[in-house]
Amino acid sequence: MGCKIAEFQQEQKKRMRSVQDAMDALNGKWKIAIISSICCYGKRRFSDILNDIDGISNRMLSKELRELEINQIVKRAISDIHPITVQYELTEHGDTLQTIISNLSDWGIAHRKKIVG
Repeated sequence: MGCKIAEFQQEQKKRMRSVQDAMDALNGKWKIAIISSICCYGKRRFSDILNDIDGISNRMLSKELRELEINQIVKRAISDIHPITVQYELTEHGDTLQTIISNLSDWGIAHRKKIVG
């Protein structure tokens, strides 16, 4: 019996660590909004993301995109045509967040209805 409890506790600690890992990768006021913007359109230019998100500065968007690139969630796609354009898109790994973003959106809509009426 004590062994099963210890196993259960170890599994719960592992789950909590994995949640913390996810939160560390997505931490910050803007990352979910940036990912959401890219999810909606597939590829987005810097200025498009900037226009999608109220209140974010150029500097903060640049910083957050760099961090998302480091965590292999977002990648920069540079075009070969003139004028050269840079677009951001989800990596294959980042694309796994699509379901989470969709669920957050659905939850947010339901939450607003519950709170606001």
